[in-house]
Amino acid sequence: MWKQSSLIEIADLTLFARVVELRSFSAAARAAGTTTSAASKRVARLEDRLGARLLERTTRRVRPTEAGAAFYARAARILSDVDDAENEIANLGGKPRGTLRVSAPVIFGERHLAPLLPEFLTRHPELRIDLSLSDQFVNLLAERIDVALRVGPLVDSTLVRSRVGAYQSIVVASPGYLARVGHPETPRDLSRHNCVRYSNVTAAREWRFRGRRGEVSIPVIGSLEVNHGGAMRAAALAGIGVAKLPDFMVGDALRAGDLVRLLEEFELPPTGIHIVYPSGATALPKLEVFVAEIGAALKSRLALGRGRGLRPGGPGRA
Repeated sequence: MWKQSSLIEIADLTLFARVVELRSFSAAARAAGTTTSAASKRVARLEDRLGARLLERTTRRVRPTEAGAAFYARAARILSDVDDAENEIANLGGKPRGTLRVSAPVIFGERHLAPLLPEFLTRHPELRIDLSLSDQFVNLLAERIDVALRVGPLVDSTLVRSRVGAYQSIVVASPGYLARVGHPETPRDLSRHNCVRYSNVTAAREWRFRGRRGEVSIPVIGSLEVNHGGAMRAAALAGIGVAKLPDFMVGDALRAGDLVRLLEEFELPPTGIHIVYPSGATALPKLEVFVAEIGAALKSRLALGRGRGLRPGGPGRA
């Protein structure tokens, strides 16, 4: 429990952060609307309270000490949280404003989400998007993400979800690889092929197909396992082996003849694409407008761009 005498004022944290960022007491003082002398005294008071020297002062510049750099990292997060809290209270019942933290898979985010953001931000000038692209599973609450695009199975039942479409996976290989190894005629023939596997999902070690005789799951093995779809695509293009990839990642390579589609008569089950977010955030206008507008734009974009491989969907829970 903090003692009253050890409480640090937000204004002092803000001033200290500005000194670190601007590398100048005078510039930080101007930004804070105070004098250089007053700014220096407030930072000195902060150092006394913490019992550590936070800044190295010379006649030419100011820079953080090791302790100062560590304290700045914490202070920046605290100030960001305070800013977010103020924005969220202001957002309740108002227009979209503040920062919206968004997560999406790398390739999908680059090709489908990012092109929609400039127009969206133009319509909402007081809104800021902090977009993080990663193929790793992201825990929204732990990593303070407001909303995410999920491509694939949903495992967290506590999240609200809105389905925006689905993608069709297809099996591909390069002409060079097929010239060396041959074409698989049935899914079972994949046991003789070098298959590039996706390491982020355990289920990716078996490929499930639907044919005229029903469904079959085929264990696949290979010399390469990757946690990034773009790297899998590059491996297939380089002729390393056979890969199972979303249709939106390989359409251009198929049209150019750099990749060949295999086992066309055997269908792979479609995989959903969803917007997901914590249930407690639904009252925020910034989230509401993102889900409504970006969700509608993605449904239209995916349906038009992928034809039979991508299908619009509706709301539910993850």
